Amino acid sequence: MMISIIDYDAGNIKSVEKAFAYLGQEAVITRDRDMIMASDRVVLPGVGNFGDAMNKIREYKLENVIYDVIDKGTPFLGICLGLQLLFQTSEESPDTTGLGILDGKIIRIPDNPELKIPQIGWNSLKINPKARLFKGLPENPYVYFVHSYYLKAEHEEDVAASTFYGVDIHASVEHGNVFACQFHPEKSSEVGLKILKNFIEL
Repeated sequence: MMISIIDYDAGNIKSVEKAFAYLGQEAVITRDRDMIMASDRVVLPGVGNFGDAMNKIREYKLENVIYDVIDKGTPFLGICLGLQLLFQTSEESPDTTGLGILDGKIIRIPDNPELKIPQIGWNSLKINPKARLFKGLPENPYVYFVHSYYLKAEHEEDVAASTFYGVDIHASVEHGNVFACQFHPEKSSEVGLKILKNFIEL
């Protein structure tokens, strides 16, 4: 199996590569169109600013590659910022248009005197029993988050898992061959590795 990790100069790409290697899979960090199109699985990871990330994706002419991979039906996984970029807009960068592949809004976590923003740390998930990424996981598993903005998905049926951090957060979505997690499976211990394994085995 060939896994392409899309390289658009975003942070946290190497740890995703290492997690797949740990699972016995070769993952290539690349922005080569032919390699990405030929892959069995494609991952869009990332940590950083929504606007900067979209500018890089466009600078490297990766936008149409992403659309073409998804149109082809290749299983596609967005992680953290990679989830947010799948949507049209983010309050982080109001003047920048995202990929617009899924419907929903990226909103800043509201200020709360009892909570730190960004959310950094472990939180439990409420899983949609139909979600394919979470197959075989125990109820309410804990995963690792680092984010100041969160997804409010337009369509409830797309929500694979949610969590609560002062507000209801759609922590994972599935729509056709598109999968995404706001949390970091590659940093979420055995639970995260199982999620990545489920993605490999789709």
